[in-house]
Amino acid sequence: MSPVPGVAPTAEDRVLDALRVCCDRWGFDRVTIDDIAAEAGISRATVYRLFPGGKDVIYQAFNSRETQRFFVELNAHVAAADDLEDLVVAILVEATNGLRRDDHLQTMLASQPNEVVKQMSMDDLPRIIEVATTFFTPLAASHLDAERAGELAEFLTRLVLSYFFSPSQRVDLGDPASARDFTRRFVLPAFAPEPSAP
Repeated sequence: MSPVPGVAPTAEDRVLDALRVCCDRWGFDRVTIDDIAAEAGISRATVYRLFPGGKDVIYQAFNSRETQRFFVELNAHVAAADDLEDLVVAILVEATNGLRRDDHLQTMLASQPNEVVKQMSMDDLPRIIEVATTFFTPLAASHLDAERAGELAEFLTRLVLSYFFSPSQRVDLGDPASARDFTRRFVLPAFAPEPSAP
């Protein structure tokens, strides 16, 4: 992801960006702290000072940063949806295509698919769901009560990840028409607000 224009990257960001470059080059397992330090242009000691605990801690920080950035960008694309159906379709389409456009994720999937799936499905899923819920509950809350809005955010997160990692021949959540059909058939019947009593 590109840095914010006009804002100098912090030392932490330089380390996280270096991790991305090194992982794309060699794969996560082969990257060392020395590689990251050299790519970031800082000393090994500085890397450890910034991220006590080494490579795993850096990778966790990297995943956390990228997840936040992903949802901030996604939020910008879906915030203008007029109704619940349009909101759900926008989330499904933009989230799916955002994952597909992520060059780093694609590189890691090509070189270490099992590690990525393990990280995304086991280690990172609770954090991803928490971040998604934080971002999307307020959007859904204009159409649903707060509890249902949170349930919808979690459901859509799990749905996107499931279809991304195990694509279907019947449903393409990155295609607006397919996502809308899926939403009308399966999502809205479960989450549409109940009509008010006369």
